[in-house]
Amino acid sequence: MTVSYTLEVANAEFGGFSKLLFRWRGSIYRLLYKEFIVFCGVYLFFSLFYRFLLTAKQQDLFERVALYCDQFTNTNYIPVLFVLGFYVTQAFNRWWGQYTSFPLPDNLMMVVSGNVHGADERGRLLRRTLMRYANLSSVLILRSISTRVHKRFPTLEHVVEAGFMTTHELKKFESLHSDFNKYWMPLTWFSNLASRAREEGRVRDDIALRLLMDELNKYRAKCSLLFHYDWISIPLVYTQVVTIAVYSYFGFCVIGRQFLNPQKGYKDHTFDMYVPVFTLLQFFFYTGWLKVGELIINPFGEDDDDFETNQLIDRNIQVSMLAVDDMYQNLAQIVKDKHWEQRHFSIPYTLSTAAEIMKPAFKGSTFDMRMSAEDLEIHQPADTAEKKQFLPLKDNGLDSLLQRGKGVLRVGSLPSLMNISSHPNGEEDGEEDISATSREQKKTLINVAVDHN
Repeated sequence: MTVSYTLEVANAEFGGFSKLLFRWRGSIYRLLYKEFIVFCGVYLFFSLFYRFLLTAKQQDLFERVALYCDQFTNTNYIPVLFVLGFYVTQAFNRWWGQYTSFPLPDNLMMVVSGNVHGADERGRLLRRTLMRYANLSSVLILRSISTRVHKRFPTLEHVVEAGFMTTHELKKFESLHSDFNKYWMPLTWFSNLASRAREEGRVRDDIALRLLMDELNKYRAKCSLLFHYDWISIPLVYTQVVTIAVYSYFGFCVIGRQFLNPQKGYKDHTFDMYVPVFTLLQFFFYTGWLKVGELIINPFGEDDDDFETNQLIDRNIQVSMLAVDDMYQNLAQIVKDKHWEQRHFSIPYTLSTAAEIMKPAFKGSTFDMRMSAEDLEIHQPADTAEKKQFLPLKDNGLDSLLQRGKGVLRVGSLPSLMNISSHPNGEEDGEEDISATSREQKKTLINVAVDHN
């Protein structure tokens, strides 16, 4: 079963992740301990061989080889980080894509329940058969890619025994010869049966039938995508490059990271620790990273964190049948809700969440912005210090033309054309001074309004 630890890390707290380090099931220790023991054993063998079994001359030769190997492990001649990081990234993206491609019948069962009508036995039979065909298709595709599902349904007779397929349907399925996977056949049956339901009036219009076909095609696309994920893997050559890079790197570390005789004065070999702590940590990290890629590259196996395909099959068939059968037209009585008479009401809190009432609602990042009294004063630019007014338009013909502009251009909509400064001699003198300008403004407004219409 998939290892879930989401609740334990719901809150970020001191030592939150440390509690996860002592788990065995689904852990890196369980995945890596065999390789770790082998590496420690090989390192110990060469260490004892160097210290107790070699002559002085042979030790000198071994030390030169160790220094040579250490030179390559401490440089970038073997780009372990690059090839390993890119590989695990691609494997993770592929893993998540396979999860999101799993065919779930939820959307399809809602459409079937809402658009295939009939409370009689015929209507119930149509709805249940449609959803059984959809689930049968997912079982067939999962038998092809998941070892767990294949062990559960090793033959099609086991699928018949489970109730996903009838004996007559099995004969039709086997009568159609094809060299390729036939997981799509039940979806074709679904399409034909939905068309028959439309002819019988169980599907009341072509729009509802189109909705059924659209959801069916989405479901089929996910089944097809799972099949292609299984067919087309990450290129084998890149998997080989990563594996060779990691194992060859630590193969050189077995010799190059040996502690040499400190009395001979080799660089970086001033004392003997016997146990290569940091090399072991490096092995744990790099090889563990490789194991992560190995784990997630195919999540349809039987590892601890692989997808629970059998439980997903059980869940899908159960909820789809409940949705189209027991829940069909099964509505609760429509009544007034608890807050019907209240215009303003609040939802109660429990004691453990009551403190949240004191928190103000978020209204925007600038809502609590503080400003000084000087910043709140209205500032008038120097060129607008004089009081301004708008020249009224007295021409009724122009007013009616502007009204036909559907409110886009109205009297006063172009203040730059209508704006004048107050005149000390009164309204009549002001009109005489700007009479020529007013006529030009009216012409401009008329041209703009006509162009808009």
